[in-house]
Amino acid sequence: MTDRSDRAQRSWNMSRVRKGDTEAEMLLRRALHSLGFRYALHKKDLPGSPDIALTKYRTAIFVHGCFWHGHNCHRAKIPSTRTDFWTKKIAGNRARDERVERTLTVLGWRVIIVWECALRGSRRIGAQAAAIRCASFLRNTKDTKIEISTH
Repeated sequence: MTDRSDRAQRSWNMSRVRKGDTEAEMLLRRALHSLGFRYALHKKDLPGSPDIALTKYRTAIFVHGCFWHGHNCHRAKIPSTRTDFWTKKIAGNRARDERVERTLTVLGWRVIIVWECALRGSRRIGAQAAAIRCASFLRNTKDTKIEISTH
């Protein structure tokens, strides 16, 4: 299938893809706040500028879009056009995510990855359930990382 948009229109469309304050992120933030957690947003002084930083717990939370970060779920289908480009793009995103997680761990921070599929869509577990899993992780001092998704 060919792209129906010209280069300028496609560029404009892509510029509208939001980096932060996404619907999934807002759902999780509301749920965490309702459980009594207070947090900082998009801390630029931490590697990867985590979506949510719980400084009291030295924990960084990233809300990853399944497509953009290459999750193994129904929401992360590679487009049928320009597959080489998208495969490289998503692989680069995943490599960057791994570097950021390693750096945070070395700095003594713990990492929570919440996948978009856990918060949105028909197969979701829901924001409240995801926030409860985050709270459980925060009370457990042994683990350094957890991923929350639909599977």
